[in-house]
Amino acid sequence: MGIIPRGDYMIVAVEGGLENVRQALRQDGYTVVGLEDPGATAAAAVIVSGMDDNYLQQQARATSAPVIAAEGKTAEEILADLKKYQGEQG
Repeated sequence: MGIIPRGDYMIVAVEGGLENVRQALRQDGYTVVGLEDPGATAAAAVIVSGMDDNYLQQQARATSAPVIAAEGKTAEEILADLKKYQGEQG
């Protein structure tokens, strides 16, 4: 699937507890949904805390969208990773 813009915006699914990441994505123009939200199935990327490797592997299998682990990264680094994926798909 890769990064798929939805009109002028991109949907990104973000695991709960990553409020700083959610805020940074919204400020940069992304539409942010939770992993359990119905809109998550249309997400062009998934961001998880990365604290549980089994959970990360499950998310990677559940979607063809890129899964970005947030563990040890700032919101700005995660945003840069997302833009890198976006550039690779564009």
